[in-house]
Amino acid sequence: MKVKAELKYLRIAPRKTRLIVDLIRRKKIGPAQAILSFAVKKGAEPILKLLNSAIASAKNDFQLDPENLYISKITVDEGPKYKRWRPRSRGMAHGIQKKTSHIKIVLEEVVEGKKVEKETIKENIKEKPASAKSSSEAKPKFEAKRELETPKPKAQNKIKKFFRRKSI
Repeated sequence: MKVKAELKYLRIAPRKTRLIVDLIRRKKIGPAQAILSFAVKKGAEPILKLLNSAIASAKNDFQLDPENLYISKITVDEGPKYKRWRPRSRGMAHGIQKKTSHIKIVLEEVVEGKKVEKETIKENIKEKPASAKSSSEAKPKFEAKRELETPKPKAQNKIKKFFRRKSI
């Protein structure tokens, strides 16, 4: 089953967003999210939001397993251009085009027919808070500080110089 999501009027030029989109095309959902979360480009954040939105709609609307999805098609199209003017010398004005992008994403299943049952979703939601409490009670918060407090042996009578004018 295909799941579609669309982002319109993104105020980043399509040429710049295509650089990010090319990184995640034909990838599974997990690696694609990791790539987008660590990407340095400005357009990575809105594309990650779009991907998360598509995953949420696949999970909630079609009861599809997010681990079974991959990005089958993702396109970046040009949106409308906002025209602005900048003053130049001798009273002239030069135009600037502020470009926008439309991004469309299509998710498909790797294995057809693998769905998430509603009962398992409810069980996972109930189990998470209980397991979070038990894990926080089991591990004290100050273990890491104890490891840092152990004194290290100091080197005695060794003066290390990085730069020497004369050889010894």
